[in-house]
Amino acid sequence: MFSYRHAFHAGNHADVLKHLVLVQLLRHLGSKDTPFWVIDTHAGAGIYALEGEWASKRNEFIEGIGRLWPRAEVSPAVADYLAIVRATNPDGRLRHYPGSPLIALRHLRDKDRLRLFELHVNESKALAKNIAELGRDAIRRTVVVDGDGFTGLQALLPPPPRRGLILIDPSYEDKKDYARVVATLRAALTRFATGCYMIWYPQVQRHEPVELVRKLTRWPELRWLHATLTVRGSAADGLGLLGSGVFVVNPPWTLHAALEACLPWLASVLGQDDGARWTLDGARL
Repeated sequence: MFSYRHAFHAGNHADVLKHLVLVQLLRHLGSKDTPFWVIDTHAGAGIYALEGEWASKRNEFIEGIGRLWPRAEVSPAVADYLAIVRATNPDGRLRHYPGSPLIALRHLRDKDRLRLFELHVNESKALAKNIAELGRDAIRRTVVVDGDGFTGLQALLPPPPRRGLILIDPSYEDKKDYARVVATLRAALTRFATGCYMIWYPQVQRHEPVELVRKLTRWPELRWLHATLTVRGSAADGLGLLGSGVFVVNPPWTLHAALEACLPWLASVLGQDDGARWTLDGARL
């Protein structure tokens, strides 16, 4: 668990899905005048150098954001997402990729707040440094906690304005993370039932992601939206990331239509073989 560095994977197809959905949720929260909080349980470093030591080892961004970067004719949801990435690269060259904290900060207003957890010591230090470099407003709105977001989340719920987005996206290198996601969500809903919760998970050839989805989709009385983006078919050796999924609890009414309009196109553009596909379903929408 402690060896994980998201910089290896920054900007890949899983980030595209996760951050596109995140942008839509943030835009909806910001459409109302009342303030809101964003809480990220596994924040990472905040921003990643795509030409740096870590990202360039695998260059996963080439098959993710790299395929979208030159596109001009895109759906509104893709355009919203690309606008954030392009704002992070004002010279027009794709050299940096914004993580969830930076994406959130670009949507916060003066009265909104950001709370970030990161357990990895080096990542936490990098996150604090990157937030500090964004200036006074970012520092004032943000608190970085060097610790476990699974356990730390509950103390922040409900957030003072009673409006908030909670992003839960561990690396899942530790197989126990799948069960911890469900337990964390269950506890969080008892404290903040009206909050919007976004859970990201990887599509890998293991039973744990399947069981996670089964538990979430069969949760009684839960209002949810579930989107997946698969970029390739199963591998003979059973290894590798096939795609990813995002599960949103208490989604805004606008999200289904936004994703329905862009997921087929994303599957086509990011697909690596005939196994590329997408799904979108929900309950009590």
